[in-house]
Amino acid sequence: MSIFAEISPSEFFYRNRDLAGFSNPTRAIYMTVRELVENSLDACDSSRILPEISVSIREHSDAQGMPDPKQYTVTVKDNGPGIEPEYVPLAFGKVLYGTKFTLKQNRGMFGLGATMAILYGQITTNKPAVIKTVRDGYAYEYVIMLDIQRNKPIVLGKNVAPGSDGRGLEISITLLGDYSKAQQKVRDYIAQTALITPYADIVLEEPNGSSISFKRIMDKMPNPPVEVKPHPAGIDVETLRRLIQSEIGSIALHEYKERLIKDVLRSDKGIVDAAMERWDRLSTSMKTAASLLVMLDISVEDMDKVKIDRIDPLANEIHYTTLLDNAYKSVKIKDIEPFRSHLLSIAMGDTLLSFLVKNFQRVGLSTGKRFLEFANMDGGKRIGMLSNEEIVKLADAMHRYGGFLPPDATCLSPIGEEALEAGMRSIFKPEFVAVVQRPPSAYSGFPFIVEVGIAYGGSIEGKGIRLYRFANKIPLLYDEGSDVAWKVIEEIDWQRYKVKEDEMPIVIVTHICSTRIPYKTVGKEYIADRPEIEYELKNAIRFLARRLSIHLSKKGSLAMAKKRLGLYSRYIPLLARFATELSRAERMPRYKALLRLGEQYEQEIGLEGVDYTNSDSKGNGVDGDGDDDGDGDVEVVGDANMIGYDDS
Repeated sequence: MSIFAEISPSEFFYRNRDLAGFSNPTRAIYMTVRELVENSLDACDSSRILPEISVSIREHSDAQGMPDPKQYTVTVKDNGPGIEPEYVPLAFGKVLYGTKFTLKQNRGMFGLGATMAILYGQITTNKPAVIKTVRDGYAYEYVIMLDIQRNKPIVLGKNVAPGSDGRGLEISITLLGDYSKAQQKVRDYIAQTALITPYADIVLEEPNGSSISFKRIMDKMPNPPVEVKPHPAGIDVETLRRLIQSEIGSIALHEYKERLIKDVLRSDKGIVDAAMERWDRLSTSMKTAASLLVMLDISVEDMDKVKIDRIDPLANEIHYTTLLDNAYKSVKIKDIEPFRSHLLSIAMGDTLLSFLVKNFQRVGLSTGKRFLEFANMDGGKRIGMLSNEEIVKLADAMHRYGGFLPPDATCLSPIGEEALEAGMRSIFKPEFVAVVQRPPSAYSGFPFIVEVGIAYGGSIEGKGIRLYRFANKIPLLYDEGSDVAWKVIEEIDWQRYKVKEDEMPIVIVTHICSTRIPYKTVGKEYIADRPEIEYELKNAIRFLARRLSIHLSKKGSLAMAKKRLGLYSRYIPLLARFATELSRAERMPRYKALLRLGEQYEQEIGLEGVDYTNSDSKGNGVDGDGDDDGDGDVEVVGDANMIGYDDS
């Protein structure tokens, strides 16, 4: 006979940690750095604090001198707002618990992150995590582990120290890692994070004592995302059912116990007589509480033992849960007035039209009426009276209706063209760079914005196109070949733009921000090829390819013009001398005026100081300010060579 059993979320990810990217010691140490840095950046961004993040990777004292894989302690510290002390154990000791489950853009989205890193560290080293947070002048330190079977935190120690005037969060996790193999990926991640967040200070301290620092190059931060209502095009039946239920509302009777005793049960009369005597003077909540006591036939003392789940006016039933045994029950609504009428009026809720306008973004009265006409549904019907079949019909019509306005993009926080260009100039030091931000679009009702940058020449080494992918400001380092961005790049006919993609040093940076990035794995490494996203990427890259084509054409024209001017300056004096000799003139023509015209032409078309015929093997030119970075006024931090390309 088969035995049925239940496991907790933490138990599931303990057994299937590969799903979250913790598949081996190499990936685990990279994922730990990534998840902790993302948490820090999200915290700073949401509080409008310019991030200062330090990442330290050290050999654990138990593993000194041992070969990889071995125990490492990863510590990430930030200057963000910190976490309320009472939430620290749950935030870091409970899987699928956090602040990421809202309709606004976040780097994290699954509620795994740091907790998954702590879980991996625990199962490979059996050592606890140490979390320090500063709030209101006090420094709180927690030492925690996970109760994996029950998905609960185990607090091994807590310390509170007064007098701290700082802020931020520090978390240290000891885990089994292979840094010798993960080093390049960790460096790539830090460098690319600096590229996409040029307003952050980031320091990486490695086990060998070396330190890599990326300084802030701008103080302007992107606008923070805001939470928005759902868009009707992205709604499924379950979400719609939950919205209807939340609109009608579940009722926790225990919240009304004291007020009910005070306002209704002032005498020795029963609940029915006492409530009817004062009915017109009772608030709506007191009427509801009294009506439920009558229908369930329970005493005031038992109010805190019951939770009302749903009042179903169609079936004329009340569904509730008894909290002592967690049993789900239902009773028929008794024909006792005015209690019956009051409960049914509460359960019916708003009209369908009012419900649509109130609960969905960019749906007004006119749009709502047109949609309901399309769906062939009565806008005056109460949502509590909708049958299951009608809820399914409503959700299906939302998917098919094409008259909704595009989703609201205020829930998104793109990098911005200025910041993306500054980051690319800082890291790659190119000869040419161009960026574009596409207008907001949507897939399945979820808004998204595509940003793309292209860089050419300068300090970019090697040949061919190098792709750097980002999603919600997260660098994506693995599974590049499976990503939608690479698919788009391969489909573009680069010859049309005079670009030899296999011979030229080109960098393409893609960034997609959305409330719901369509990752193909929980590990968040590559993006699915949704047609809407593919379309926006293709248009952005084509636009930038045209910009690059114009630059290359101008570069070729300037080189030819320079060559012609060089020939003129060489042969005009000879022609003048030969003409003088042939004509037996006493003096030579005034040819220097022609040379001055040539010099003036050089200045007008931008050739002065630029010798394209003598550019080096990388295709570098020299701009007018005398340096070779192509910008002249952007402080250069980091190094394009920091970013490796080994995908082992």
